[in-house]
Amino acid sequence: MMLQSASTTIHKWLAQPWPQMKMDLRIVLVLACGSSAGFLALRWMRKKRIRKQILEARSKRNNGLKEMEKAVSEFKQQNPGIQTTSILSLPLAELAEKLKEGSLSPESVLYTYMEKALTVTQKVNCVRHFIPECEQHLQELKKQKQKGLLYGIPVSIKDHIAYKGHLSTCGFTQSLSELQEEDSVLVKVLKRQGANPFVFTNVPQSLLSYDCGNSIFGQTVNPLDHKRTPGGSSGGEGALIAGGGSILGFGSDLGGSIRLPSSFCGICGFKPTAGRLSNSGIRGPIDGILSVMGTVGPMARNVDSLVLCMRALLCADLFQLDPTLPPMPFNEEVFSSSTPLRVGFFDTDGYFLLPPCMRRAVHTTKKLLQEAGHTLVPFTPPSVHYAIDELFFKGVFADGGSTLSAMFERDIVDPSLKFQVNCLRIPNLVKKVVAKIIKPWFPRLASHIYALCGVGFITSLTAVALHIQAYRQSFAAEWKKCKLDVILCPVLGPAFTLGYPAKVLSKFAAISSTMLFNVLNFPAGVVPVTTVTEEDDKELKEYQGLYGDPWDKKLKEAVKGAVGLPVAVQCVALPWQEELCLRFMKEIETLSCKGRQKKAT
Repeated sequence: MMLQSASTTIHKWLAQPWPQMKMDLRIVLVLACGSSAGFLALRWMRKKRIRKQILEARSKRNNGLKEMEKAVSEFKQQNPGIQTTSILSLPLAELAEKLKEGSLSPESVLYTYMEKALTVTQKVNCVRHFIPECEQHLQELKKQKQKGLLYGIPVSIKDHIAYKGHLSTCGFTQSLSELQEEDSVLVKVLKRQGANPFVFTNVPQSLLSYDCGNSIFGQTVNPLDHKRTPGGSSGGEGALIAGGGSILGFGSDLGGSIRLPSSFCGICGFKPTAGRLSNSGIRGPIDGILSVMGTVGPMARNVDSLVLCMRALLCADLFQLDPTLPPMPFNEEVFSSSTPLRVGFFDTDGYFLLPPCMRRAVHTTKKLLQEAGHTLVPFTPPSVHYAIDELFFKGVFADGGSTLSAMFERDIVDPSLKFQVNCLRIPNLVKKVVAKIIKPWFPRLASHIYALCGVGFITSLTAVALHIQAYRQSFAAEWKKCKLDVILCPVLGPAFTLGYPAKVLSKFAAISSTMLFNVLNFPAGVVPVTTVTEEDDKELKEYQGLYGDPWDKKLKEAVKGAVGLPVAVQCVALPWQEELCLRFMKEIETLSCKGRQKKAT
């Protein structure tokens, strides 16, 4: 009936005299032009408003840093004898002990790290905002009857970890007017344990990137090489800690966002099982993802610092503030055990072949572990292509990226994310056609594009969740079949040259080595064990990857010329076995340190 009515209307219009038709056409054209002009005007006004918000945010950030600088200057004038170099050189455990016994004051430590953080951020742009409440909290610390495990320790926190009265932006301008109404559970527990959050660190727009830049606060660079990225999305944390401006920081990890910056910056990072620490008050760009779960976790210079942090966080306060968590205090017996381990290992997951230096690190570490009495067993992770394309991408982008695309529509897209955002904007039908056409030549890229179509229906989303559960069970069965305690495997690195996380078409595919353990929800950590050598750089020239496609070629370009930069390995345990994973990380750190010392002599 509607088609018949429309047809009748068109016939009547065509039956009109030509002058009347011309008049109607003019009216239509005027209305169309007016609508276009109105649309363009609204778009211009929106961009103008966004740019104003950005300028205001930058001004507030700069004023905060000046306030921070002024506070440091006043403290130094009143306390001229503070030995800042010796404070900065202390490991976390020793620093915490000196603060507890009173041989160091919390003021001297806070202002020393504030000064160092200012120096670091001037070079690499890693601090998003200063938290002035840290000075007031310093006075509250002195009134606490019991000194917590982190008494007087200044800590840095990632942009989206809620702190009352402050922003959680995820790199989006639309969040610049939303102040958090209360502290996240993590911040509350940290405060009760005596820690003092003093700065927020920078992130990439949307957090779904392993670069670290956004249109508001700009690009963060790697403190070890300013021509390279610190990784992401916890890149500001990685850069600040590696630069010496923080002794303990907190990031989050949905696909490698703690482990990648740790690898790129040469520090230690730990992703617990999702649900072991509280995510309450930690905002994400896409809230409500249940099939692949992100988690908060610590980042520091060494494994002992991660251990002390986990001891402090896994306390009665945590379980009281978030009763949804399993009440599992830190298991000292598991961590302290010296029983030889049965270690599964692999140097490639079969999805993406990492550079020679990263695979060499696995084999060097394997040899050290064998010499120390541990049993090493070759392990092939099952069905990684399926886990990445069908489970991770469809779990995270279940809506085909529509939620994320809508957020970018209301914002200025950071240049490093334009390719990714444009891919999300492509209609699903076009994605499917393109995927089918290119599949014979670029099978990985075809699978990647098809996965970005999402799942379409709630029933499909349920199916993905069920498939993830089944995959976890089958992976665990393989693990048990090999009688493994832990797994040793590679992590993406070394640090990419700036711009390459955007240029590499494998924006997510290259991080399959970390994403795999988010799908599985296994605890995983990163430990630096060596550096890139001249021989590694020579071998890289022969690197072809697994397919010799554009992804492999761009990866080769991204990591070349990295001699001297850190190289890390990844350590993994079964769910809820954080203490065993940390014990394994500590073992590797100790053996690698002895190996380097032996080589030096």
